[in-house]
Amino acid sequence: MSQKILVVDDEESIITLLEFNLEQAGFDVTTATNGRAALEEAAEQHFDLIVLDLMLPEMDGLEVCKQLRQRKVMTPILMLTAKDDEFDKVLGLELGADDYLTKPFSPREVVARIRAILRRTRTGMPEKEKVKEEKKITIGEVDIYPDNYEVFIRNKVLELTPKEFELLLYLVNHKGRVLTRDQLLNAVWNYEFVGDTRIVDVHISHLREKIEPNTKKPVYIKTIRGLGYKMEEPVLND
Repeated sequence: MSQKILVVDDEESIITLLEFNLEQAGFDVTTATNGRAALEEAAEQHFDLIVLDLMLPEMDGLEVCKQLRQRKVMTPILMLTAKDDEFDKVLGLELGADDYLTKPFSPREVVARIRAILRRTRTGMPEKEKVKEEKKITIGEVDIYPDNYEVFIRNKVLELTPKEFELLLYLVNHKGRVLTRDQLLNAVWNYEFVGDTRIVDVHISHLREKIEPNTKKPVYIKTIRGLGYKMEEPVLND
C-alpha cells in the first residue's frame, strides 16, 4: 500500500512539481491550496506525512500546524518556507513541525527528506509489518515502547511528535552521557542542519514540558552549561 502524503501550497507550480515527483516516487498524493482545506483533509483521512507551506491564504502554515497538534494529530510535518527567516523556522518547530525546507528546493531533495522522516517515524507502514513486541525502556515514571512508538508517563499516554519521540529515545539510550547540541542534531535529524542547534533547544524544551514535574528544576534532562544535555535517572519525591 502506498504511503499517503498531503501537499499544501498555494502556488500551482509547486503543487504540480511536488505531486508529479512524489507520485513518481510511489507516494499517494492529495493536495490542498489553503490552510482551511488542509485542516479539513487532515481531519477526514489519515496521512503518513504532510508537506506544509508556511505562507498560505485563509490560514497560514503555522496556524495549521498549531491546530493539528492541538487536535492530537501527530502526523509528521515537513514545513516549506520561502523565507530565510530564523524566527519562522524555529516558531514552526515550536508549534510541532518535525522538519523544514527552504525554497527553492529540488524535487529530489524533497523526496529524500520525506523518505528520511518516514524511515525514522515508521509511519505508513502496514500493520502486519510492524513489530509488536512488548520491549520497554523505563526511566523514572516514563515507559517507552520503541517498537510501537508509544510513551507513557504514570501509565498515561504521552502525546509526542515523531521528532520528540526520536530525541527522547536517543537521550534515554545514552543515559548518563553528556551530549552536545551538534551530536543530538546529527544523530536525531540525520543530516547537516547548518548549525541550527536552536532546533535542539526547542525540542528539549518541548520534552521537558511533557515529562518534567517542574520544568524550572528538571530531573530527567539536565542542562550541562557550555556543553549540552544529559539524561539522568530522576530522583522523584512521592
